[in-house]
Amino acid sequence: MPLSGSPLRKLGFLTIGLFDPNNPAPGHANTLEIIELGEQLGFDSAWLRHRHLQFGISSPIAVMAAASQRTTRIELGTAVTPLGWENPLRLAEDLATVDLLSGGRINSGISVGTPMNFDTVKDELYPDTADLEDFSFERAERLARYIAGEKIREFSGKQGVVEEFSARVEPHSPGLRERLWYGAGSLSSARRAGEHGFNLLTSSVLFADPEDSNPHFGLAQQAQILAFKEAAALNGHRQPRVSQGLVVIPTDSASAEQVRRYKDYVQLRTGRTTAPQGPHGMLFARDLIGTSEQIAEQLYSHAGFQEVDEVAFALPFSFEHQDYLQILHDIAQKLGPALGWKPASAS
Repeated sequence: MPLSGSPLRKLGFLTIGLFDPNNPAPGHANTLEIIELGEQLGFDSAWLRHRHLQFGISSPIAVMAAASQRTTRIELGTAVTPLGWENPLRLAEDLATVDLLSGGRINSGISVGTPMNFDTVKDELYPDTADLEDFSFERAERLARYIAGEKIREFSGKQGVVEEFSARVEPHSPGLRERLWYGAGSLSSARRAGEHGFNLLTSSVLFADPEDSNPHFGLAQQAQILAFKEAAALNGHRQPRVSQGLVVIPTDSASAEQVRRYKDYVQLRTGRTTAPQGPHGMLFARDLIGTSEQIAEQLYSHAGFQEVDEVAFALPFSFEHQDYLQILHDIAQKLGPALGWKPASAS
């Protein structure tokens, strides 16, 4: 989408699925309600953040399974599942099962690396193997092989009277491998995703290029997307998908009180966007707030947005359920059309 006037092809949203730790059921029910609303409004996809030992969705696959039985069309994704917490073989089984239940609508976004705050949980997560676990990209490659249906052992066939065994992960869901996404935050990880046939999820958090003395978020994101596309093409992956996940807060139908709270939220988060943060040069994108017309104008001037034709706009972390309903309505009915998008139900 290089210029204003080129239509946005796919519109999705991303939610953390907040809940009250003293009464978690209503929060999970609200997440399912939001996904159902997304389908009714014509969104193409709904994505779930993955949080462990926090007050957001810890089991997005279970939530996607429930959502798959309440919806018929909208695609369901994770953005992203940190593989350091997962056994790739077991994860492949779960993803394939839910993909089949959904009719082929699952988009699994993953990432690799040592789990966050690993020292505080490693003895519980991996009591015997914490120092031996491989948290490198090889973990993602294994998951991809398992989902693709590659043979993983020699043993198969019948054993005894009724037991029959497979040499690959079962169930196998054809097409799921092409719907694997990688959440990249650096030039090297973006290239690696392209080389290995993943789609690319790029969000509102990136790592600056160490050689860039004056990094700019939009330009850094654009460079990563272009590096991904180049690597994918060089390795024979001709139609990789790229989705951008900025935080947008349209205020078209918001009340005065909502607008006040939204602006306070954005102001608190804006300071971190003015310069790279931490020893690794982490870059944060500005939250985009205003009318849909104002947000569309900002997006069209965003270098990263200019390289994509699908988005999964991130809902703010700590808003009320009614706030999310208002934001989703405005995205679908105001912002999406301002970007040339048409609801799926109207296609």
